[in-house]
Amino acid sequence: MREKFSRRDLPHWDYPGATYFVTTCLQGSIPATGMVEIIRLRQSLERISKPPQQSISDWKSHCWKQVFVESERWLDQDPAVRFLADERLAGQVQATLQYFAGERYELLAWVIMPSHYHWVYRPRDEWVRQLGSDADQRSPRQRIQHSVNRHSAVICNELLGQTGDFWQREFYDHCIRDAEELERIINYIHANPVKAGIAGKADDYRFSSAFVGHVSNVTKPES
Repeated sequence: MREKFSRRDLPHWDYPGATYFVTTCLQGSIPATGMVEIIRLRQSLERISKPPQQSISDWKSHCWKQVFVESERWLDQDPAVRFLADERLAGQVQATLQYFAGERYELLAWVIMPSHYHWVYRPRDEWVRQLGSDADQRSPRQRIQHSVNRHSAVICNELLGQTGDFWQREFYDHCIRDAEELERIINYIHANPVKAGIAGKADDYRFSSAFVGHVSNVTKPES
């Protein structure tokens, strides 16, 4: 696959061999007031010129982090939708993340919060090679995230007895640049339930890679 950039409301980058940090939110989880604040911040950052001493990559990372932190603040403190506080639903999302781990991607860390989930993964080279030229049309990142979100949405909607969008259509993804950043992000993910006040210790929280003894019991996601 080749390097690729795409955008709806949020920017998305694809790089060969990249490790991704992704946050996906429930549809409607960020209240209207929060969305206004996030959009205002993003627009203000887009109007700022890159400082001459910073590389383009560093500036993109800085802007992404600013928007992410503001979004996370609303998701942890005042989410409008909290379906994943239901352990049945959180368990299905967790099991879906685990299903193709070791086959399509290396699953490095995750946490399922009441209104969203974070995960870190790296597409496996062997699987990417099997995609051939199709990987340039629809990237491994897009395929993996679409499969996880589509399957988990169907199962969770069935459990809730509802239809319609379960996940927010846009998600926050970030290419991790080095081992130091990877360690920092994994620590952040594991600390998220403690910071949000829903767990006393990271390794006590059942729906996280910090917890020991996971069991996968989900039906097979579609490609």
